[in-house]
Amino acid sequence: MKIRKSLITKIAPVKLAIFDVDGVLTDGSLHYSATGEEVKVFNTLDGHGLKMLAASGVTLAIISGRTSKALAKRAADLGIRHVLMGVDKKALAYAAVCKKLKFGQHEVASIGDDIVDLPILIHCGFSACVPSAPEDVKCRVDMVTKNHGGHGAVREFCETIMRAQGTYTAALNFYLE
Repeated sequence: MKIRKSLITKIAPVKLAIFDVDGVLTDGSLHYSATGEEVKVFNTLDGHGLKMLAASGVTLAIISGRTSKALAKRAADLGIRHVLMGVDKKALAYAAVCKKLKFGQHEVASIGDDIVDLPILIHCGFSACVPSAPEDVKCRVDMVTKNHGGHGAVREFCETIMRAQGTYTAALNFYLE
């Protein structure tokens, strides 16, 4: 995977990665059980990408407009400690996370899929979206993933950060040894 030099410059200082959920960590479909409980489907490749990115030294956070027990469980399984759900104003949540964790905006990467994610995407150091995102999002981000939400977009995003920061080979070698 070849990464443009301009992207490497943007990604190099990244220490925090913020993820949207519906349409990014999932395919955006809403599934409900017979009792009305929301069921989410997550991709294991994406999950492993998150684990590798965290192991490389990047802090992970989730900011989601929806509240979900399934998301809380998945985040806990992946060791993601910074999870904000039911967020109406993503700009405020973004500012709060950056302040709490003491990261400047240039040290943040984020991936989203819709206009509600723009307050984060347009202010962070490195931004990405999935291919199904509206044009108003695509034209404002640094990268549009080849893979779709819930189908490897997060893994692609994580690997892009790791490759640009020079940490991917060490992650790969861990499994080759």
